[in-house]
Amino acid sequence: MHSDIVDLRSFYSTTLGRFAEHSITMALSSIWATVPNERLVGLGYTLPWLERFGSDAERVFAFMPATQGAVVWPTTGPTATALVFDEELPLVDSCIDRMLLVHSLEHVENPRETLNEIWRVLSPAGRVVIVVPNRRGVWARFEHTPFGNGRPFSRGQLTELLREANFTPAAWSDALFFPPSRRRFMMRFHNVLERAGRRLWPIFSGVIVVEAQKRLYQGVPVAQRASRRVFVPVLSPHGATRLGRRAEGTAAVRQVKPS
Repeated sequence: MHSDIVDLRSFYSTTLGRFAEHSITMALSSIWATVPNERLVGLGYTLPWLERFGSDAERVFAFMPATQGAVVWPTTGPTATALVFDEELPLVDSCIDRMLLVHSLEHVENPRETLNEIWRVLSPAGRVVIVVPNRRGVWARFEHTPFGNGRPFSRGQLTELLREANFTPAAWSDALFFPPSRRRFMMRFHNVLERAGRRLWPIFSGVIVVEAQKRLYQGVPVAQRASRRVFVPVLSPHGATRLGRRAEGTAAVRQVKPS
């Protein structure tokens, strides 16, 4: 099940969504290293964190999957959002310094193909930062949050997937240790539960955050891949109208000569 852009924006406008955004921001801050003149791309729904971590970047783009939908961002100035297919990014090779994936990898059809495409567009020193639901966590078991949709991962599964796509995990972090409850008396203690969770039950975090570096010393076989996407123009008419069929029949009669 894919998360819709309307549902994502609605969730992060709630109190629970703002607490979740803050928790993920703290986890990203612990592994996020500043890169001068960085070219940063977010894939999925990354707007809350692109506004925070992309302020010093040379350029920032927000790529949103076609199955999710897109919104205009930023609200002022030139638009930096694009509707894309995660396996066919509209970028040339080795042109991006860092990619941030949130609400993305757990929804893709083929995670390995998506990571291979990210490997292609990253620069030789490029890095990818991924936020995915934790298979052991409570957040992956409730569907009233976006983290309850899609495919959750464990650290072992994420490590194996990254290595198969020629990435080396470099840093790990966790977030969302408080329960995804919308009750007010539970949300009052979210800071206490978040700090206690980091100490007492770190393996049961709601999401896993990993930063991986692009690996260059392993050969990658080059193979031509045909696109599996079928593009249909939205405004093109389908089928033939009654008037069109009548005209075609008249033309066919004219072409038949009497013997």
